[in-house]
Amino acid sequence: MNMKKKIFAGIAILLVGFLLGGVSYYIIGKMVSPPSLRTAFSPRVPSQMIETSRAFSEIVHAVSPAVVNISTTKTVRRDALPFSEDPFFDLFKPFHDFGLPKKWKEQSLGSGVIVSSDGYIITNNHVVEKSEDIRVTLFDKRSFRGKVVGADPKTDVAVVKISADKLPTIPWGDSDKLQVGEFVLAIGNPFGLSHTVTMGIISAVGRANVGIADYEDFIQTDAAINPGNSGGPLVNIKGELIGINTAIFSRSGGYQGIGFAVPSNMSRLVMDQLMKQGKIVRGWLGVTIQDITPELSQKFGLQDSKGALVGDIAKGSPAEKAGIVRGDVILEFNGKEIKSVGSLRNMVAQSKVGSQAKVKILRNGREYEMSIVIAELPKEVAGAPTEPSPEDFQKNAFSGITVMDLSKEIARQLGLGANEKGVVVVKVEPGSTADEAGLKKGDVIQEIDKKRVGGIGDFNKITSSIGPGDTTLLFVNRGGRRFYITIKGS
Repeated sequence: MNMKKKIFAGIAILLVGFLLGGVSYYIIGKMVSPPSLRTAFSPRVPSQMIETSRAFSEIVHAVSPAVVNISTTKTVRRDALPFSEDPFFDLFKPFHDFGLPKKWKEQSLGSGVIVSSDGYIITNNHVVEKSEDIRVTLFDKRSFRGKVVGADPKTDVAVVKISADKLPTIPWGDSDKLQVGEFVLAIGNPFGLSHTVTMGIISAVGRANVGIADYEDFIQTDAAINPGNSGGPLVNIKGELIGINTAIFSRSGGYQGIGFAVPSNMSRLVMDQLMKQGKIVRGWLGVTIQDITPELSQKFGLQDSKGALVGDIAKGSPAEKAGIVRGDVILEFNGKEIKSVGSLRNMVAQSKVGSQAKVKILRNGREYEMSIVIAELPKEVAGAPTEPSPEDFQKNAFSGITVMDLSKEIARQLGLGANEKGVVVVKVEPGSTADEAGLKKGDVIQEIDKKRVGGIGDFNKITSSIGPGDTTLLFVNRGGRRFYITIKGS
């Protein structure tokens, strides 16, 4: 009997051992098994993330109906090739015209934003420029023929009208209040993929000298923008229109993380003028201005490089009447600090003609305030540059040039007035410090260290006292465009 109890107890212990071993093996196996072999489970997502995701979806749902696709058609003509009528030309390239039509139709795609319920759409000028046929496709797939109401190539903004009403619109946002780091959404028609939405942040504001338009104050974003996005909206997390997507910086032709949009405030101002007046009227001060480099800042005794340096003043202009003189530094315009030439140019251009502007300037170390009546930008200077190009301000040593007196005949050839004074650069030594500086043949040096140069005599007298290592301030006239440049001796 005792033997049976012992056998039963042994069997029971073995069974319990097998059971415990199996359970342990299962638990350990679950702990060390790869994720792909585990049983699927629902992750714990914070409610805040769920709400954020839902908020973005609601923004897209509200904004998308006001975004349109714009397809255009235009005729492209091929000019006759040189020597195409020469019979000997065919001996070298007998089939040069084979299969190449004289003209053909070219189609392109872009985007636009409905800004009024009666059919006004804002887009880029380059989307509709020279187009013979414009087709606008709405979110609900309806298609309309579009007509250009007006366009402004200088800001790359255009307004298109379609015959429709009760259309959805996007509310305008205030682009002046944008902060770097804000979330934004870009919506458009990249590569023909209708109503594509991408998300990013504002990378920078106030981008100028990009080379896209004459008046630049771009919003930079890393939201993916590709060909076909042009003219589409950039919206904030409130679903407000804060920019019109315009261009990308790319070495491949596709998205590389840098896109630009025209700010909503600039776009709206241009749109309103095009709709009401059919043209753009810009404000004008009549000054040639340039950014202040550290070298210029030193020569003019400035504490920093803020503001815009006045290089020249047009005769009879508002600036001349107000008393602004060459060498003044414009620090503020209507209470707003001038951070660059581009910011001042945009402020003046957007000012109402006939209005009075309060301008703060720095002259000989003292600040002054004056009122200037804004005039309309004359047509003959509308296309003239207001600042020298960056290559005009390269560091250099005052050597490597040959100069001669500026005669009336030479002045005429250079497109200058007969009464202009100075010495003209007739030769620049290749590889010299002057060459590296960007001084060019035909430049007229009119001042050296704020001393007038009337001819060779003045030039030699002034330069003879310039020692090695000295920084020299030149006032140069290049084809009627006057600006300052600093030269540092080696």
